[in-house]
Amino acid sequence: MIRDLSRLFRPKTIAVVGGGAWCALVIEQCHKMGFQGEIWPVHPKAAEVGGLPAYKDVDALPNAPDATFVGVNRFATIQVVAALSARGSGGAVCFASGFREAAAEDAEAANLQDQLLEAAGDMPFLGPNCYGFVNYLDGALLWPDQHGGVACDKGVAIVTQSSNIAINMTMQMRGLPVAYVVTAGNQAQSGVAHIGEALLDDPRVTALGLHIEGFGDLRAFESLARKARELGKPIIALKVGKSDQAQAATVSHTASLAGGDSGAGALLARLGIPRLTSIPDFLETLKLLHVVGWLPSNRIASISCSGGEASLAADTAHGRGVEFPPLNEQQQTDLREALGPMVALANPLDYHTYIWRDAEAMTRAWGAMMDPALAMTLLVVDFPRPDRCDPRDWECAVKAAIGAKTARNANVAVVATLPELITEDIADVLIKAGVVPFMGLSEAIAACEAAVYPNLAELVPVLLPTDTVTPDLIPEAEAKDRLAWHGLRTPNFKRVSSPGEARAAAVDIGLPVVLKGEGIAHKTEAGAVALNLLSGRAVSEAAEAMPTDRFLVEEMITDTVAELLVGVVKDPAHGFVMTLAAGGTLTEVMQDSASFLLPASETMIDEALASLRMSKLLEGYRGAPTADRQAILTAIRAVEAYVLANAEGLEEIEVNPLLCTPTDAVAADALMRRKD
Repeated sequence: MIRDLSRLFRPKTIAVVGGGAWCALVIEQCHKMGFQGEIWPVHPKAAEVGGLPAYKDVDALPNAPDATFVGVNRFATIQVVAALSARGSGGAVCFASGFREAAAEDAEAANLQDQLLEAAGDMPFLGPNCYGFVNYLDGALLWPDQHGGVACDKGVAIVTQSSNIAINMTMQMRGLPVAYVVTAGNQAQSGVAHIGEALLDDPRVTALGLHIEGFGDLRAFESLARKARELGKPIIALKVGKSDQAQAATVSHTASLAGGDSGAGALLARLGIPRLTSIPDFLETLKLLHVVGWLPSNRIASISCSGGEASLAADTAHGRGVEFPPLNEQQQTDLREALGPMVALANPLDYHTYIWRDAEAMTRAWGAMMDPALAMTLLVVDFPRPDRCDPRDWECAVKAAIGAKTARNANVAVVATLPELITEDIADVLIKAGVVPFMGLSEAIAACEAAVYPNLAELVPVLLPTDTVTPDLIPEAEAKDRLAWHGLRTPNFKRVSSPGEARAAAVDIGLPVVLKGEGIAHKTEAGAVALNLLSGRAVSEAAEAMPTDRFLVEEMITDTVAELLVGVVKDPAHGFVMTLAAGGTLTEVMQDSASFLLPASETMIDEALASLRMSKLLEGYRGAPTADRQAILTAIRAVEAYVLANAEGLEEIEVNPLLCTPTDAVAADALMRRKD
């Protein structure tokens, strides 16, 4: 059941249960934030806590509190939560640890978390094992420690599973306006996605940042993504951790290609949630989204007063998902008028320093770079350290940046190449004027890459992972038969059990043929595949040399344009991951793959195919024939159809290679692991 968190996050009355230093800190921080409501300490023996008169228990409180910090041991936490729920309280933060996160060392821990859930009933709570939250908009918090944030009228919301990471993020000195910081802890009841939905409902929240260790309820994240789309608010994620997928499935190439956290990446991409890999990139992207929202494209420009900085900007963006388009005629005309003939015009641009201190000239030059077709213009400016230098000489840069932004009504950022070379005071001035203050060039490029409006298709629910089983290796011929029932084209073949039978089968099928040893996962490495056998004698000799007495004799597919791998593995955390990759002997050599979750849209499949380096072969490289794209799509859809119809008990499938010809796409080999 989804519980309403609004009363908890925006309380008028706060109770603090416990008498330790943590509880006193909660009260102290509430006073520092200027909380305007009432604060009621609860302690069975103390007359006061944090300088306020204490009540002996929850039942003695004047009213049911909107929000309660429960700062007692894990056993007492359950009793207090039950009492709060009975009184109709708005919600609680359960600070104590020693619940399910300690189950590996303490058999009692998991049971205690179940007891906590039962005690809470309909009352929402955060944790256990979490710090709680800070609401910087209303000055309300349940937070037993210091924090570095300040009050604001609007800003981004941050939800983390780690309280320590949350503390560190509040200490940022990047000028990022933070509306809420919320920690989820064990997520016994309220998960990251549920919390995120509640925060998006606040109209003062401009964007949402999630720190995710594990997803848990996939349907909750789908619901969160839908709400974000409805409200037009961006979400980004800092996803850490690895799934068990790579360790759970190691027989196929697919498992290694889609191993690690490919499932997490595929899920975030499907939800339209850009993924960042570092805290600085995460915070700078949130800042961009707070100031200007989603970017319409990845087309950017850079202007600086140094050729070295222009080159650095270009190199930093190399290989990233941003583009520096050439200057158009209007930009060249406007820049030539603003700068004269002494500057070589390009993007990124070195405008030299002779107009420095002339704020009007700088405004004209910077504005000339801001074409409507650009998503963002980066003004590279490093400010001097104010403790040793005089920063007044850089006031012209702030004035010019704001002036150019106003004149052109464009997305503009001031970028310091080093994070420390722009102060919070300057950042505040720029943000209020609608200019993004980026602290770090690399971070700026990462933010521009991540903030491009995602290509949002209809949000189709993912196929949820089924229970993990100990699978059997299905014989290749049987695997092919099962997949063929769903539309996969396979070669004509016969199963035999001796070299002599293999020779006879080859004649029946028609030479040339392929001979394979059965019951072997990696046939090529084991010497259990022989191609293009042109005679019966060659077939029998090849069979005698293989380390098995069971064989498949198959028709030889000719005119192959390219070889693909089409595989699916069950990721216990994220669903069924389909991977497309360079196939055959190139699979491990090229490591050229793309993954997405099932079921898939046409766009997902097309984008995955197009992203492969070997896609040029499918399109007809250097005059070679093109592959039959419709046949390839039919083969991919056939594998998907099998998975959707037979997910229970399935662990993995691999078709490798899928032989792509100008007229067909044929599964030359198929591996399947499942428990029927």
